[in-house]
Amino acid sequence: MAEFASLKGFVLAIPRGGVVVGYEIAQSLGFPLDVIVPRKIRAPENPELAIGAMTEDGTILLNDKLANYLGVSETYLQGEIAHQKSEIERRLRLYRGHTRRSDLKNRDAIIVDDGIATGSTMKAALASVRKSGAKTVSVAIPVGPPSTISELEKQADRVICLYTPEAFDAIGQFYEDFAQTTDEEVIELLKLNKQKEPIVSREG
Repeated sequence: MAEFASLKGFVLAIPRGGVVVGYEIAQSLGFPLDVIVPRKIRAPENPELAIGAMTEDGTILLNDKLANYLGVSETYLQGEIAHQKSEIERRLRLYRGHTRRSDLKNRDAIIVDDGIATGSTMKAALASVRKSGAKTVSVAIPVGPPSTISELEKQADRVICLYTPEAFDAIGQFYEDFAQTTDEEVIELLKLNKQKEPIVSREG
């Protein structure tokens, strides 16, 4: 964690699996832990393929070239965006309750996930945090393909990735146990982090 020793800010974890990783980073640094909830915009008839991503503040990153190639209609696109917006709001109510997102203005933000593949949701999260007025935006992930890491390095102030294998099929292949994190686990980790009284104050 030496790379983050001089920072003063927040860890923003992407649910669900990113919260498990983010909790450990937040505890190590003494940072508050919050969630950021980007959602991928799915291709028609292929929900695993992302044609873009969006975040809670309305930030939308769309791969126009891919969307045009697939013939994605405006009607489908607006419907998918509305669906993902609703899912983002549902998750935020579940994880944060009535608490608003941490004020990131002039703060250092570390965005964390349990790994990345195409990086579409991470890129949307980066854009959203930039818009919030954060002083610096860092990315911390256990694993990701070299090409995606290179793309993220152009957008973030720093990217820390522990493992960048050339042969990359899915994040789960690099975990001995990649069981799905539950909503209950996310809520519990957020609660535990608050109880630790992080050393970074909102005024400092």
